[in-house]
Amino acid sequence: MADKFDVIVIGAGPGGYVAAIRAAQLGLKTACVEKWVNKEGKTVHGGTCLNVGCIPSKALLESSHKFIEARDHFAEVGIEVGDVKADVAKMLEFKNSVIAKNVGGISMLFKANGVTALEGTGKVMAGKKVEVTDHDGNKQSYEAENIVIASGSVPVEIPPTPMTEGLIVSSTGALEFEEVPKRLGVIGAGVIGLELGSVWSRLGSDVTVLEAMDSFLPIVDEAIAKETQKILSKQGMKIKLGARVTGSDIKDSEVVVKYIDQDGEQEQTFDKLIVCVGRRPYTQNLLDESAGVGLDERGFIKVDDVCLTSAPGIYAIGDVVRGPMLAHKASEEGVMVADIIAGHKAEMNYDAIPSVIYTSPEVAWVGKSEQQLKAEGVEYNVGVFPFSANGRALANNAAEGMAKVIADAETDRILGVHILSQHAGELIAQGVIAMEFGSSAEDLALTCFAHPTTSEAIHEAALAVGGHAIHMANRKKRK
Repeated sequence: MADKFDVIVIGAGPGGYVAAIRAAQLGLKTACVEKWVNKEGKTVHGGTCLNVGCIPSKALLESSHKFIEARDHFAEVGIEVGDVKADVAKMLEFKNSVIAKNVGGISMLFKANGVTALEGTGKVMAGKKVEVTDHDGNKQSYEAENIVIASGSVPVEIPPTPMTEGLIVSSTGALEFEEVPKRLGVIGAGVIGLELGSVWSRLGSDVTVLEAMDSFLPIVDEAIAKETQKILSKQGMKIKLGARVTGSDIKDSEVVVKYIDQDGEQEQTFDKLIVCVGRRPYTQNLLDESAGVGLDERGFIKVDDVCLTSAPGIYAIGDVVRGPMLAHKASEEGVMVADIIAGHKAEMNYDAIPSVIYTSPEVAWVGKSEQQLKAEGVEYNVGVFPFSANGRALANNAAEGMAKVIADAETDRILGVHILSQHAGELIAQGVIAMEFGSSAEDLALTCFAHPTTSEAIHEAALAVGGHAIHMANRKKRK
């Protein structure tokens, strides 16, 4: 194997493996370095997302959702199933099978596209060289015309709650509980905390979420966030806002958490504690000083609009650079960078990146929220349509939530789409496509949607922007 490549990608997560495959498809001699080793000691691809993040968490979310459907809702639609029980061991087995299929698929795609897989830890050196240290400590140097850094991120740890194996865990450990904790604490009411909390809550945990901020999901449109909090609380999750964790103790295999809220100092005891206070870019031992790659004050690699770092020929994508830490954002940046390296024109629209919270119902959005537009002084109109007025949602016995379209008051161009509903993560793609093509709310309102579908709620919300919703009393436009 030759030691020089057109492109070397460091990291085989959703950004790295996609960048490597795209570069190889474009005729570039490409290698991808990955250090991730599974429990069997085998190097696997897919990064956090496929191994301990997006994919395994969704497997458990789906299993727990089906359990609740069978236990609490099948009878409502005429299906009697008797005594329903959750088998956590089987759920974990299913989750692990899903992981294996996904990571195995990437290895197959690497072979099919001619990507050279390098096992070990990559480090960027001067002169566009990458030093790879294998799992036995052996080092080998490779040269590349271009380097793409896709090293991802790791969970943030906080001093008051140091990780304790089996008791105080990150999101990774929360995917490995072998039985349902009777009392589960979650620090952080963000995307990851709510998703994991909802998994174990559905399976029977008494879940308490401690959030230091006074507001719930400030990144989400305020109306959607309020309704989400209401629904999750109704489901049994205890969400305590303004609760700042100050310390923790391990006593008799239990976790005693100390926190301060508006009523003063508090204590609560849990059987397990999940710490989900965010993620930080992974750059440990990644960059030699001589490489010339700069970091910002928060530890992210500095890049320009096309992900080029301060060093010529070295790019960085995904969680290790600015922007939302989302797998699909990383993947699209990977495609863009590979295209640019191959000499093609490419760019990415960062205003049309969707976000999803996979609770039940799901929360999904793209573009600006009302509070963002108010802060920016933008004049806008809003259309809202409840799923309780959607025929398919009623037939699905899933009528909670709403669809919301926000459009510029002068041009009618869509500025944001927000959805709270079952399968909102699938529905939001329609809003993304509309925004990508610069559609107006009227364009969406004049589009024919299939009936009966839950997607018609988006259609009605677009109609409501102009005060013309068909299946509800028209609401007055707001600015």
